[in-house]
Amino acid sequence: MHPFKTLVLALLLAGTSAIGQLMPDDPNWRESPVPPPPGFDVNRLIPLESPKGSTLTYGIDPATVTTTPEGIVRYVIVASSREGGQNVMYEGIRCSKAQHRVYARYNAKSGWSPVSDGDWQPLYGSAASRHAVTLAEAGACKDRAVNRSASTIVRTLRGEQPAGFD
Repeated sequence: MHPFKTLVLALLLAGTSAIGQLMPDDPNWRESPVPPPPGFDVNRLIPLESPKGSTLTYGIDPATVTTTPEGIVRYVIVASSREGGQNVMYEGIRCSKAQHRVYARYNAKSGWSPVSDGDWQPLYGSAASRHAVTLAEAGACKDRAVNRSASTIVRTLRGEQPAGFD
């Protein structure tokens, strides 16, 4: 293809992508009912790369990864400190809108507690969601979509296929 035509095609595709990201939410979009947090096992965690500046290590229980028809990846993530403390959260990522949501937090003494202010938040620009950005970029999302299925996401996180490919 002629270099000029290639450049024009690239610019058109980039413009289409940018316009799609600026489009308002579909007014008919609804999140499917959120099931109760799943059971998890810290002995089967898939480690994630720690976000820059974090002293915590993160892992995802592969048995908790699910996807929804409307494009949400749900999972249980465990953040561990060097001292042995753990924060466990049931979360979701909406790849198409680059958003993150915490559904519930786990306490070893009292179990799961729903998060009252668990609305969708921007994925980027918040220290509280850096681990979710890491997960999205490590294979939960492929561009602005869910990376096919829960099993594909888990295989990607395990390094059994390159991130972003299916």
